Amino acid sequence: MNSIYKFLSLFVIITLFISCSGEPKEVKQTAVQEEHHDENIIELSAEQYKTADIQLGAAEMKALSGTTKVNGMLDLPPQNMVSISSPFAGTVKSTEMLQGMRVRKGQLIAVLQHPDFIEIQQDYLDYKSQLEYLKLEYDRQQELAAEQVNSKKALQKARSEYQSMQAKVSGMRMKLNLMNVNLSALDKGKISSTFNLYTPISGYVIQVNTNIGALANPSDVLFKIADTDHLHAELTVFEKDVPKLKIGQKVRFTLANETKERMATVYLVGREISDERTVQIHCHLDQEDDQLLPGMYLQALVESGSSKVTALPEKSIVEFEGLKYIFVEAEASHFERVAIRTGVTEFGYTQVYFQDNFDWKSKKIVVNGAYDLLSKMSNGEEEGGHAH
Repeated sequence: MNSIYKFLSLFVIITLFISCSGEPKEVKQTAVQEEHHDENIIELSAEQYKTADIQLGAAEMKALSGTTKVNGMLDLPPQNMVSISSPFAGTVKSTEMLQGMRVRKGQLIAVLQHPDFIEIQQDYLDYKSQLEYLKLEYDRQQELAAEQVNSKKALQKARSEYQSMQAKVSGMRMKLNLMNVNLSALDKGKISSTFNLYTPISGYVIQVNTNIGALANPSDVLFKIADTDHLHAELTVFEKDVPKLKIGQKVRFTLANETKERMATVYLVGREISDERTVQIHCHLDQEDDQLLPGMYLQALVESGSSKVTALPEKSIVEFEGLKYIFVEAEASHFERVAIRTGVTEFGYTQVYFQDNFDWKSKKIVVNGAYDLLSKMSNGEEEGGHAH
């Protein structure tokens, strides 16, 4: 009987020990469950943050509704582009111009030569010498006329010959000025065998249509130079959209090779409708950029001045299981996934609707790298855990 009692006592003790030792495990398990992170929170290491190229921004107010989509190109006003030709036929003796070179007003761009150029200078000096003689003769005839020694006809002839030669010399001086001849040196008898071409404006060389040894005629455009400091946006608008446009409206545009958004302002609305039923709209850039070139194509939205909406860049919005989300910075290196609804999308921006209790104005929103965050979060959920 003592053996049976001892066995039962030992069995009760073991049972109690097992029961007591199980309670902490349940508490510990509950504690672990309580330590689970929110499934909408993801943490990145410094390396992951850099690799994903995370960039933060904020929601903006954009006029996405009531805008007019148009195409166009960058252009220059006529006074900012010059075509340079030779005023006289000649052979290009030298030039250092290349496309893309920056030139300043008055800079030498080419030297030309032609035998006729020498002859023109010789004619000028000859006419100038004759003018001096005819001036003396005219003065002499005036003195004789005052003393009533000569005839009135002799005085008129002297005056006519003098004035005729005066006109010839004046015309020759103007012609030589067009050829950029140093008249001071020429008046001293120094004849040059070449004449120079200079640029009348500062800017960039956009065309070179000649070379050393080439014959240049007055009808040939040798160089084109553009002052790109004052480019404008020339928009092509369909006839039906013209009533929506007014001077002073803002224009948002991007170039074909850029994602950067630029701004312009409607300055002039064309008054002629083309055969394609379009009208040209002239816009001034809000910020000049000397890296831009005339002829670059652009896409633009002309804001009609209607009420603006809350919007985010398209790439800041991600989709998962049929719902739209954004990521906001919860704390350093921690990002929270937030559900949103979207509206109209135009020109790289999408209208967004936040939950009523979401203070979006105070939040830093991921505007680049959102898809990397979604991918990392999705991978963590598929593995049955939570992304940390």
